[in-house]
Amino acid sequence: MECVLDDVTVHYVEYGEGFPVVMLHGFSPDHRLMTGCMEPVFADRPGWRRIYLDLPGMGRTKGADWITGSDDMLAVVERVVERLIPAGAPFLVAGESYGGYLARGLLTRQAHRMAGMLLICAAIHAEKEKRNLPPFTVLARDEKLLAELTPEEREEFASIAVVQDRYNWERFEQEILSGVRMADMRFLEKLKRRYAFSFDVEPLVGRYDKPVLILTGRQDDRTGYRDAWTILEHFPRASFVVLDRAGHNLQIEQSRLFTALVHEWLDRVEEELRRENR
Repeated sequence: MECVLDDVTVHYVEYGEGFPVVMLHGFSPDHRLMTGCMEPVFADRPGWRRIYLDLPGMGRTKGADWITGSDDMLAVVERVVERLIPAGAPFLVAGESYGGYLARGLLTRQAHRMAGMLLICAAIHAEKEKRNLPPFTVLARDEKLLAELTPEEREEFASIAVVQDRYNWERFEQEILSGVRMADMRFLEKLKRRYAFSFDVEPLVGRYDKPVLILTGRQDDRTGYRDAWTILEHFPRASFVVLDRAGHNLQIEQSRLFTALVHEWLDRVEEELRRENR
């Protein structure tokens, strides 16, 4: 499906009917990163309209010359939300890594409509030198599997995966690497030069009192877990989780816990919506 805006056309896929959930993937992959981990949650959970975007320069959404940084990317996301979701209607946002960074940015503009937020290995600081990161650690390694991969595949997988087995490789290849291969790297390199927002997020957010779930990996050497703890007090209804045996692919490496925790977050969202509608 396509959301045609004046100066960019955004590809997205949509499943289900009901309360809208906007899904934002990380930097370089496409919507399959989010469908792979989120659709199993909704397999037996009707009543949710899931909207998975391909961000500009990624997946099937082409980059545009005027998009030169994260402020512009955020503007695209906000305009897509306004186009696809009825004016004033509430919605949820789920974001992974860079998508989590954008989700927090969206909160500064749409907090009055956002009924909850899910952050998965979210980037808190855009600048890598500001991130407080654990060292890269491998906890399980299938040498036979790694020998079967091409040098490129092995480098991509082994440089990020904490659990390097066949299950994790197959999902990584299907949900992450397949999107990375489609990315417009020239466009993304340009975007990196203005990766940070021109504003600080949390001072604008203040206190956001809707249900939030912050998921972090104890071995995540890309966005870490310590930085996310520093924003927790802005979210009085947040659950903060640090999972062992999980790196930046937490949603794959700890898939059962991921699914259970997202279910619990949705339970809290539903409870809050019922309370507000009494």
